[in-house]
Amino acid sequence: MSIFRGCLALLPGLALWAGAACAQPGEHPAAAETKAAPPPLAEFVSPTDSLPHLRFLADGLVSLNDRCPVRKVKLNPRMHAAYVNGRPIGFC
Repeated sequence: MSIFRGCLALLPGLALWAGAACAQPGEHPAAAETKAAPPPLAEFVSPTDSLPHLRFLADGLVSLNDRCPVRKVKLNPRMHAAYVNGRPIGFC
């Protein structure tokens, strides 16, 4: 019974240690939410369309698709493209 109580006494310390190991040094967990969004990797070809194609800034190529293949919504200009046969596919 004394070994069991000894193990129970170590559990709070173990939980604190595990939490500290997961946190990044010098960064408060709430601070990660306030970071600025990354710059866009693409721009909309015609922003007035409901589902516009994307023009990727790195190479100037226009996406083959006009909507996300996963959710069928507008493409996200901050997502990297997947290139298929040298042509970009945008994602949400």
